[in-house]
Amino acid sequence: MKIAVLPGDGIGPEIVAQAVKVLEALRGDGLKIEMEYAHLGGAGYDAAGDPFPPATEKLALAADAVLLGAVGGYQYDTLPRPMRPEQGLLRIRKGLGLFANLRPALVYPELVHASSLKPELVSGLDIMILRELTGDIYFGQPRGIRTMDNGERQGFDTMLYSESEIRRVAHVGFQIALKRAGKNGQGKLCSVDKANVLDTSMFWREIVTEVAKEYPAVALSHMYVDNAAMQLVRAPKQFDVILTGNIFGDILSDEASMLTGSIGMLPSASLDAHNKGLYEPCHGSAPDIAGKDIANPLATILSVAMMMRYTFARVDIAQRIETAVRKTLQQGLRTADIAEAGMQKIGCAAMGDAVVKALS
Repeated sequence: MKIAVLPGDGIGPEIVAQAVKVLEALRGDGLKIEMEYAHLGGAGYDAAGDPFPPATEKLALAADAVLLGAVGGYQYDTLPRPMRPEQGLLRIRKGLGLFANLRPALVYPELVHASSLKPELVSGLDIMILRELTGDIYFGQPRGIRTMDNGERQGFDTMLYSESEIRRVAHVGFQIALKRAGKNGQGKLCSVDKANVLDTSMFWREIVTEVAKEYPAVALSHMYVDNAAMQLVRAPKQFDVILTGNIFGDILSDEASMLTGSIGMLPSASLDAHNKGLYEPCHGSAPDIAGKDIANPLATILSVAMMMRYTFARVDIAQRIETAVRKTLQQGLRTADIAEAGMQKIGCAAMGDAVVKALS
């Protein structure tokens, strides 16, 4: 298992270090794992003047999977757009062809009361948000800032999807719904768009509906994104798999993170057509708490579990990691973001150590 490790910026190095502890423990048990480090984001700019340095690209292309921390920081806010840390993230996704972004939102029984919603709304919640990752308004051309004939400046972006981009991510969504059907009954997929306003979304809905004909065991529904945002906090358990485009998925998955109690609990996987993946927590670099040993590493550790499940097809190891996280929570151990009265509050490194101990 050749893994490229990209700690990134802010709390990235701290949380990645805890995930690496888990990988090293697994290697100690006999799993053949090779890890090599490189820079991405602001760290890439600092080291090589590029948020996605050529050496990082070479390593990522040669690896079986990529483990990423987070990118971004206040000190990079004044850089030209191409040099911003976020551009490194967009470029590695595009460069590796990582079009399918899987973001599970699962509420652990021990964290039901950490959610901002009533316990009865989130208890037992287990949904999967599938976000298309390499198209849409984030990548569409033309884009930029221009001066009109009257001298007024105008900013513009292009929302764009090709039929093949929609079809391939729709197939992934229906296949995930089929696999989850055994646990949740009939397969359910809700495609989220803005087809009442956007031509791009009308086209998205048309293609998803066509693909659905190949999956009769999956019930397809459609929902406008504004309604979906409301329904996620009104009755989130109505959903199973949510399929949506890049910008809508970016927003909805962050909203869904708060259903679980903390964005620090949400892992993610970004996959290509052959299940090579980039694995990262859903949260950002949180520069305000960087270096304070208070970040929650569980989303990053759970991202390693997703890596084992989706890229390496080692469901047994994925379940072992997930079980270790559950055991740690059952022991009452909490980082600050998920701590409740009476619980033992511990730091980032101590949480990583606790998960490793629970692995044994």
